[in-house]
Amino acid sequence: MRKQYHLRPGPAGLRAWDVDRLVTLAAVLKPELIPLTEIRELDEAYWSTGYDKFLTCREIAEHAQLIQEVDLSFPVILSADGRVMDGMHRIAKALLLGQTHVNGVRFPSDPEPDYTGVHPNDLPYGESKTFSTERSDA
Repeated sequence: MRKQYHLRPGPAGLRAWDVDRLVTLAAVLKPELIPLTEIRELDEAYWSTGYDKFLTCREIAEHAQLIQEVDLSFPVILSADGRVMDGMHRIAKALLLGQTHVNGVRFPSDPEPDYTGVHPNDLPYGESKTFSTERSDA
């Protein structure tokens, strides 16, 4: 799996959570069925909030490929306030398949971010730079 971060604006700058660490922390949480109607990001510009650029058609096609390949048996990870921290491709696949719910876990309180005030391009990605974003006005 490629290195990914969940990004969310905060008072001290952009906060970034390493998705690998989120998966490890979420492993002890009890899975539940999450109604897709509760996933606010389905009606937001989740992948194209920009950080200085919008998605190209090629990038949209890459997302479509990822959506096709995901395994819905892995739960999505939600923050304490119900925002998606990991699993938007799984949510999109569930929607495309006509499902009304997705398997998910929710943190009772959000873990501390791995980075604060760091631009996405300055995070350690290894070979590939991939991050999920959340709008500050969401």
